[in-house]
Formats: sequence, structure tokens, C-alpha cells
Amino acid sequence: MGGFKKIGLAWLAAALMAPGGFAQTERHDANPMVLQKDSSYLGIGVQDVDSDRAKALKLKDERGAEITSVDPDTPAFKAGIKPGDVVLEYNGTPVQGTDQLQRMVRETPAGRTVKLMVWRNGAALTLTATVGQRKGLWMATPGGDINVVMAPMPPMPPLPPLSMPRMIAIMPSGLLGIEGEPLNQEPQFAEFMGVKDGVLVKAVSRNSAAERAGIKAGDVIVKIDDSHVSSSGDITSLLRTSHGKRTYTVTVVRSKKEMPVPVTIEER
Repeated sequence: MGGFKKIGLAWLAAALMAPGGFAQTERHDANPMVLQKDSSYLGIGVQDVDSDRAKALKLKDERGAEITSVDPDTPAFKAGIKPGDVVLEYNGTPVQGTDQLQRMVRETPAGRTVKLMVWRNGAALTLTATVGQRKGLWMATPGGDINVVMAPMPPMPPLPPLSMPRMIAIMPSGLLGIEGEPLNQEPQFAEFMGVKDGVLVKAVSRNSAAERAGIKAGDVIVKIDDSHVSSSGDITSLLRTSHGKRTYTVTVVRSKKEMPVPVTIEER
């Protein structure tokens, strides 16, 4: 309803979770706070009138909304409303407390003229105010409206470089009985093994043709007979297309030295 106060969203969230956030006195702890956008306003801070204040102000009834502050250059300021006034009626409707007054102001279209009956110095008088419109996001509280400032998001720090795991294609060669990894995409590793290309044997199946021939994990298969191989698929293809043949010369590189290994494939 009023004050030109500002508050950041992070601080606002903390206050919303705190008991009695934004309450100015114990009388306001139970009053709801209303988050609103582009709302109607007068520019005042208010508090409920209890029995002690009613006696001090010489009010007949314990009701109304006492003005605690008036912001400069606002509809309330221009209407002559002053701190210490008690709003008893809003456009002819009796005001019981701050919640009701806040609601009525919010529901009044901006630009509309309203009559306020206030109690001042032991007498009632009527003032006329033109309801204004507050732009942006606001938190309505008994002590006055609070401008919710949309703080800019801080720039995101650059992400550290990610170390992606190396994808290894390990393919089985069922006829030979090995699992192999092609080396044609790993030139440095191939150089370390002492070859330019071939199939690195990662595992040898038990009781397989490769195991019976003495092929071991860590060997690099480079040829089947006279045909060069660079993948497990090449090995399987050569073994399947040699119709009727059972014994092959498999050239492997072990400790950077080529060696021929005779391999016998059992009948399919």
C-alpha cells in the first residue's frame, strides 16, 4: 500500500520463511503478506488499532487502520493524509483493520477517486485521494509496500574441461575364440604395441581354437594367412569364407615381434 522500500529476491525468500517476516509490531505477526504485480496503492504504512490505541486516540470503537507513515509524492501525501490519522471508512465502507483496508485499495482500479473518513485529533474528517498504480513486483505488508527488486543473475562460471572416457569397441570373434579391440583408431597405442594396425587380443575363451594355438591376451593379430586384418569382424569374415579349410596361419605381434601361429578351427 505504501513505502518506497526495496528488497532483493534472496532476502525476500528468507523473510518469507521467517516467523512474522516484515511485521513491524507484535500486532502484525498474523497479517498476511501479499505478493502482487502492478498493484493499486495509496503510499501509506498502517497498523491495527488495539484497545490501548483506541483509548489514546479517543476512538469510540476498537477498529480502523492507523497511519504510521506516508511516503512523499504519493496519492496519500497529495490527499493530505498524515501519520497518526486513523482510517475509519473507505468509500463509505467501515474499516475494521489493516487487512481489509489493504484489500480494498488493491481492488480499486488505479486512477479512481475515493473518499477516506479519517480520525484526527479527536474529530472525524473526510479526505479525497486518487488511487495510484505501482509498477513492478510488490510485497504488500502492514508497514507499507516493499518493492521486490529483480536482481540480475550472476554470470555462470566457465565449466571445467570434461575428461570423456575413451569408447572401446571390443568385439568377439566366436570362431577364433577371442575378444579384440581394433588399433586403427589408436595410433599412439598401436605404435606402443609395435604395429601400425591390427586387432589387440583383450581376452581368450577357454577351450577355444585361439587358446589351443597358444594365442594370449596382449597379442596383436595382424594377419589371417596372407590377408591383413584390422578388426574382429575381418577375422570372422575370413574364417567363414574359407569353405572347407580348418587350419590357418594367424600372424600375431608379441613383444613387438611378429610370429606365425597355426590355428585349427574345429568343424562348425
